[in-house]
Amino acid sequence: MAKKDTARIGFIGAGWWATANHMPLLKQRNDVEMTAVCRLGKTELGEVKKAFGFQYATEDYRRMLDETELDGVVVTSPHTLHFEHARAALERGLHVMVEKPMCTKSADAKGLVRLAEERGLHVIVPYGWHYRPFIQEAKRRLDAGCVGNIESVVCHMASPIRGLLRGHTFDHVSNGGGLFAPSAATWADPILSGGGYGQAQMSHSLGLMSWLTGLTPQEVFSIMAESESKVEMYDAMTVRFEAGVIGTLSGSGDIPEGHSFQLDVRVFGSEGMLLLDVERARLLVARHDGDDYAADVAPDAGAYSCEGPPNNFVDLILGKATVNYAPGEAAMRSVMILDAAYRSARSGRIEPA
Repeated sequence: MAKKDTARIGFIGAGWWATANHMPLLKQRNDVEMTAVCRLGKTELGEVKKAFGFQYATEDYRRMLDETELDGVVVTSPHTLHFEHARAALERGLHVMVEKPMCTKSADAKGLVRLAEERGLHVIVPYGWHYRPFIQEAKRRLDAGCVGNIESVVCHMASPIRGLLRGHTFDHVSNGGGLFAPSAATWADPILSGGGYGQAQMSHSLGLMSWLTGLTPQEVFSIMAESESKVEMYDAMTVRFEAGVIGTLSGSGDIPEGHSFQLDVRVFGSEGMLLLDVERARLLVARHDGDDYAADVAPDAGAYSCEGPPNNFVDLILGKATVNYAPGEAAMRSVMILDAAYRSARSGRIEPA
């Protein structure tokens, strides 16, 4: 892919997280042109245009794609609109960074990955933890076969978002800034969100597990529970992956405010196990032959930040990077799990992924 000097970036969606993280990071770069932005609400749209120096602003994403020259598009619209917006950008030959969950339906996720491959385009999903050095070391060791043939995985995540899943707002200034508070509908409306904790947060943990292991799900059984909310607060999933690998995946939105995220991935194989813990910042490989490894990890090494994905996105567009650390393929497999899990919770049966 030919190198460019400047990446012309457009945004579809400009709410809390886009204005708190992605836009400020990209505006700081001297090789990024903040070209165009689309969001609903004329007043809010004007605020975003002024704050980040966008040249073009509209409430109609089709007009934005038709009327501006872009290299890449960042999609941060509500979950159930991701597929429509990302597909439209890919069809115009544009690279895409689409917020998690990449889609809410398995077929849509597969379609985006296929379309990007056919067009030779990058799709990146902003999974910030993938860019932590000790997590990338875990990826390198798993790719090198440190546990042998993977036979079982365990993945757990918990977050302090009880209020958001119940439709309450929070102090967005003290929780990362941004021009606007998080929309309750994005988190707590089952129509726009496509689900609760699974879509809102387990899309992170399942994307990480999928990227680390490369496992493709085949079938899922799940149970979900609400807590004075219209979307689920708790998730329990059992998954059968290819080659007979089994997995236990869980999530909770009920950590008290002020406490850190829990994210724990454990991979068991024919030659040993790998333990990865974000909360306590640990990476351990234990093998049956005694050739163990324990990473020297700082206590705060697992703290979440999302600087890596937007910068990786621009570097891929400009030819300054060749590795996508949060690829659409991993996000696709996480969507396959979540789609089947929501169907299973409704049907009470094992559902195909």
